[in-house]
Amino acid sequence: MFPIIQVGPLAIQAPGLVLIAGLWLGLILAERRARRIGANPADLYNLVFIGLIAGVIGARLSYAATFPDAFAGNLLNLVSLNPGLLDPFAGALIAIVATAIYLYRKHLPVWTTLDNLTPLFAVMAIAIGFSNLASGNAFGIQTEQPWGIHLWGATRHPTQVYEIILASLILIAVLVIDKTLWSQTPGNTFILFLAFTALSRLFLEAFRGDSILIANGFRQAQLVAWLILAVCLGILGWRISRNDRTQGAIE
Repeated sequence: MFPIIQVGPLAIQAPGLVLIAGLWLGLILAERRARRIGANPADLYNLVFIGLIAGVIGARLSYAATFPDAFAGNLLNLVSLNPGLLDPFAGALIAIVATAIYLYRKHLPVWTTLDNLTPLFAVMAIAIGFSNLASGNAFGIQTEQPWGIHLWGATRHPTQVYEIILASLILIAVLVIDKTLWSQTPGNTFILFLAFTALSRLFLEAFRGDSILIANGFRQAQLVAWLILAVCLGILGWRISRNDRTQGAIE
């Protein structure tokens, strides 16, 4: 693991740097997608900027309110690039609210905007995997497999590497599918991305050593993934049947 990159006297948080690089690359792909369908890339940049600022501030303040001792000794930690000092759930919730307000005020089509942002989401999933690898977060259960990595005093499944590989495959699948007739229906690209991501989470959680367990040993993330997958498949199934009915009526 390499949580810190030392450049002379400057110590850079590697996990945060990886996420920034992922954001930059993802925005490039999202901008290309928006231009290809005739959308205004400026709207995407504004949307991402608003969501990012609101989400990071909300996540940091929520974490500070929950764990004030982490900032009592050094208030500069409030502006740290360390993603471990963020509350992901609170940040995501606040970001969603902020971007929803922006979408409403700008009258942007929701499904088309989500499709345009899907390359960004896919790249960020890869960046999160690299960030976890750098920090040692999202570690795996103990294993005797030869590809295990030594982490936190034990040989463990390299779940961070699994995450990177699966996220990379999802990115490739999204980019390929997005150039087919399937993507002409607004929202299909984003929904497929969600479905693929949920499937990958079901696999990854089987090897995670830090999962939140609920009743009868079920993993919380897997239950959420099953719910997301069911909703995505339900929406896609309804859309396919609706298109079949529409084509039948035309014929």
